[in-house]
Amino acid sequence: MKFTEMITELNTHGQEQVAERLQALSGSQQEKLASQVSKIDWSVVESIANKESETGEKSVEPLTAVEQKDIETNKDKYSKAGLDAIKAGKVAAVLLAGGQGTRLGLDKPKGTLNVGVDKELYLFEQLIKNIMDVVNQAGVWVPLYIMTSEKNNEDTIAFFEEHNYFGYDKSYVRFFVQNMVPSVDYDGKLYMEAEDSLSMSPNGNGGWFLSMLSAGLEQDLRDKKIEWINVFAVDNILQRIADPAFVGATILSGCECGSKVVRKVAPDEKVGVMCRVNGHPSIIEYYEMSDELASMRREDGELVYGFGVILNYLFRLDKLFEIADRNLPLHIVEKKIPYINDNNELIKPDAPNGYKFETLVLDMVEMMDDCLPYEVVREHEFAPIKNKTGQDSLESARELLKVNGIEF
Repeated sequence: MKFTEMITELNTHGQEQVAERLQALSGSQQEKLASQVSKIDWSVVESIANKESETGEKSVEPLTAVEQKDIETNKDKYSKAGLDAIKAGKVAAVLLAGGQGTRLGLDKPKGTLNVGVDKELYLFEQLIKNIMDVVNQAGVWVPLYIMTSEKNNEDTIAFFEEHNYFGYDKSYVRFFVQNMVPSVDYDGKLYMEAEDSLSMSPNGNGGWFLSMLSAGLEQDLRDKKIEWINVFAVDNILQRIADPAFVGATILSGCECGSKVVRKVAPDEKVGVMCRVNGHPSIIEYYEMSDELASMRREDGELVYGFGVILNYLFRLDKLFEIADRNLPLHIVEKKIPYINDNNELIKPDAPNGYKFETLVLDMVEMMDDCLPYEVVREHEFAPIKNKTGQDSLESARELLKVNGIEF
């Protein structure tokens, strides 16, 4: 896009404040801001004009899970089917690692967090060890794609290089940067975070596949003849990746996707649960459930809606390509957005002052025809590190590392 066309487009969309800044800049600063402006999807930015709260009725029904007792009975069958797929090169993994460790007091990629006490043990390192269990079992490398962000991409790659990929074959590792979207004030005006930069934020955990395609990885997936992708989050240090039994159970079920779940500890536990919503597999958040719904019991006494998601999903790749042509629902979220004012002073608001735009992986699940909830034992596979202390913290994760006999 020519520079004059870009200025016209900004003015057409009511963004005169950005147009003026762009015209006032020169050299590399102007190029940086122009590059960001050229990538703006105006339909996203202007979606706030039609912002409405969801008021439609939701028909919520249970979704039957493969529970631990079923898994123990069929473990050999599931594991064989999964290992066959892994050995045939049909399974890849995607690590969502775009976040910083800010809440943990770490101004670096979250995966670089050292959880060790008596020795160094990095979050990235343990995740690689977890996937190496499968590599050693199958005798083949699992292609690993690592999603970073614009803010931590260079640091993440440098960290893996510095540590020689923790023994993983680097030819099977590809990094890609998550797509970013601009933030706006309540009137839809683009915020600036620096003189030459818009205020940008990641497009949510549902944007991982479109980000892969934007990074040009479609051909790589096709060349490798991948059929299944296991996507998981960086903050769960006990995450089992490309788990053969999980892969096998999903394949044998005939479902288009699978979701690892843990049994809720109480009806009011703050976790999204697997279910059917309006006939489609979905995740309903704890705050969307009535007390009556959350407390419903089966004949065996277990909760009807008793399985919480842990952000570990297995998707069939051909289905992902199919839904890539459809727009994921856009979630418009009020946030506290730092910005620079007309005097180039950085303002850090104490209260929400605008909107960010996110897509969610739960919406990808809802676009599937079916999904297999697969129960895992919480103590062995769920130790998220989100806080310094308390629940889901570095402290609680260390306790679970002890339970699992992992030295740190």
